Amino acid sequence: MNERNSPYFRYAYNALIKDKGVNIALAVLLILSAFLMVTGSMVMERSIGSVDQLFEEAKPPHYLQMHKGDYDPDALTRFASDHPEIDAWLVEEMLGFDSAAIAWHRPSTGESGDLADSLIDNLFVTQQEEFDFLIDETGAIPQASRGEVYVPVAYQQSFGLQAGDKLAIRTDTGIHDLRIRGFVRDSQMASSLSSATRFLVSEADFQELGRAGGGTPEIIAEYRLTDPSLASEFQRAYEGDKALPKNGQAVTYQMIRLVNAFSDGLVAVAMVFLSLLLIAIALLSLRFVIRGTLEEEVREIGVMKAIGLPDQAIVSLYLSKYRVMTLLACIIGGVLAVIASGLLTRSIQVNYAQAPVGLTTILVPVLALLSVYLFVIAICRGVLRGVRKVQVVNALVHGSTLHERQTARHAKRQARRARRTSLASYRGRSISRRLAFSDLRAESGQWVLIPIVFFLGTVLMTLPLNLLSTFESPRFVTYMGAPESDVRADLQFSKDVDSVRADVLSSMRSDGQLTQVRVFANELYEIQEGEGWETLRVEVGDYSGATVEFLEGGRPEPGQIALSVLNANRFQLSTGSKLTIRHGGESATVVVSGIYQDVTSGGHTAKMQGEVTTGASGYVIYANTVDRADPAAVAAQYSERFPAATVIPMREYVQQTLSHTTGAFRSAAIMSFIFGIGVAVVITGLFLKLRLTRERRKMGILSAIGFSMGEIVAQVKGKALLTMAAGTLLGLGFVATGGESLVGLFISLAGLGIANLSFIPNLLLVYVAYPVILVGAGYLGAVVLTARLHGADKSLWLRA
Repeated sequence: MNERNSPYFRYAYNALIKDKGVNIALAVLLILSAFLMVTGSMVMERSIGSVDQLFEEAKPPHYLQMHKGDYDPDALTRFASDHPEIDAWLVEEMLGFDSAAIAWHRPSTGESGDLADSLIDNLFVTQQEEFDFLIDETGAIPQASRGEVYVPVAYQQSFGLQAGDKLAIRTDTGIHDLRIRGFVRDSQMASSLSSATRFLVSEADFQELGRAGGGTPEIIAEYRLTDPSLASEFQRAYEGDKALPKNGQAVTYQMIRLVNAFSDGLVAVAMVFLSLLLIAIALLSLRFVIRGTLEEEVREIGVMKAIGLPDQAIVSLYLSKYRVMTLLACIIGGVLAVIASGLLTRSIQVNYAQAPVGLTTILVPVLALLSVYLFVIAICRGVLRGVRKVQVVNALVHGSTLHERQTARHAKRQARRARRTSLASYRGRSISRRLAFSDLRAESGQWVLIPIVFFLGTVLMTLPLNLLSTFESPRFVTYMGAPESDVRADLQFSKDVDSVRADVLSSMRSDGQLTQVRVFANELYEIQEGEGWETLRVEVGDYSGATVEFLEGGRPEPGQIALSVLNANRFQLSTGSKLTIRHGGESATVVVSGIYQDVTSGGHTAKMQGEVTTGASGYVIYANTVDRADPAAVAAQYSERFPAATVIPMREYVQQTLSHTTGAFRSAAIMSFIFGIGVAVVITGLFLKLRLTRERRKMGILSAIGFSMGEIVAQVKGKALLTMAAGTLLGLGFVATGGESLVGLFISLAGLGIANLSFIPNLLLVYVAYPVILVGAGYLGAVVLTARLHGADKSLWLRA
């Protein structure tokens, strides 16, 4: 049979063009659901593919240990010879320069600037020969010639740098000029969560910069293993060897992958989350529409049953419309997703690599579309099973979808509703308002779609906003293992670090612009793990005041230690546990006083109460500004006075460290706001259009007994407004409780050191502006739709 002559095709075609408004509203929801699901899955696949491709080209180490200060090269050689699981290893030498010491100039236009706005470390390196390569935009391994430099792509985007620009590095002996040859991707330090970035120069320029002075020497001991899964065991072996350099952060291969994929992956996860919410809304709407269709066409269903059509054939007939609608929505949504994913992954491919097109590139969006299609059709099929319960006599005689027992129970419920909604004893002024409330209570089951949709819409709009405001808040620094403060000064390892600390501390404590100056020492301790010892980085200082927020327990007293979440999990310790630590050859047993959250230093840190003396590997000083002193200006003053110290305003430090993450949340917040408002208007219009069609006879009776059209319209708008407000309030309650727990669970599973995220919401936006806008948008839809009632022919309603 010709497909176009099929009864299923003809019914689907006629049903789709019969009520265009309702069908278009449903189609829009399904298109958005498919679009977001496919876009999210494609962005996720492209993100992982880009990171994998960069790792394939750059060959990052499976384990690395950063270090500042002197070290013993022979100890590294001995260690490598004792461990056959090492496939290759190297020691990368680096020179770190402050961002304010690096300027740029464009000879063609005369434009110039500097990198002072960047608060991360700038490390100048040479290209490696075996692994851990810096990769250019073509995926090749560039080699810088004398006088040339390759700049990180992050700086290209942030400062608008171009090939051919001049880079000027201020050293102790003068300015060292280099010409920008191109831009490189860094498999280790591509994410904004990294505290440093690398510039590629020639061996000759590297030696000249070292001799010129002004840069801080650092090294990274890097290892490629025969089996990457051995990284954790290898780390324990490395940290258990006292002779090896450890004055810096240790990073594993999996941690590098996680940090690189986390920020951009949030965009994909947010899209999938939005898609799931929209699918839920679409399915609720479909259920409402299908049940309404069955009630309106129950006599036709009775006729089909009377002439012998089986239930399955009737279900397939009605299902054909939704098959066609869902299929078209998936096709349109899929095409739009392909376009959108290309735009959304452009920055990912710039920062990482051009992900190759493979089988998964095709399978992922196809499976996403197939899952949306099958899930929607399964729900539609489930609702249409009600056809099997329709009895021929009840359908043809009473126009009811209920069988005899259900009809009797329905009649009793209607009688009870009539008694509850009686106006005989009502003495209020507005009978119209009383009638609207009574009607809403009696038909609450039929109005439940609106509060559920506005509940989901509220969650859709406010969860991403709460995440954004939390990560942008100055208080988020407490999740980074640091107290909430205005200015931070870092003093890393150098021969005169103790004298620099004394000078900076003395100056800050006598500065009238600063208050609450606190200093902490970064010490390298060892912790007993099994039969060996592992390195434990401990921040020692005075924790008697307000410092970090503790997840469990509290601040450390003498003889106690506080651990970060990841360290507590790593060593399987909890509050009250005892552990043995060693420092300077002396062992001691301490008790875990508390557990806190930290995303710095890979999340593996600890804190102890003690006096800050001398000989530490580094120091950090926190201070607050007084009156109207600008933290940025104060930080700039101290950076100029003390070049050996890195002094930064904490707010800018947090913003730059989390820039990719907050960018992802900002995109999700904007998108969810637009979709939330759109869904509110569309669903309100869809619902009221169907309700007004069904209630024409009721409205005709009200008009005949003397109710004005204004009163009838007010009843409809009042019921709509009440249900919208109820759903919105329930949504706000969920976001503040269950939503926070749900998001916190996801963040904790990411393994970044945050185990329990508490929202820091923008109260005015979340609890005032957004609810008003959401309900206002829905109410506006109700006003527009009910405006048509004023010109309607009421006599036709009585014959409906």
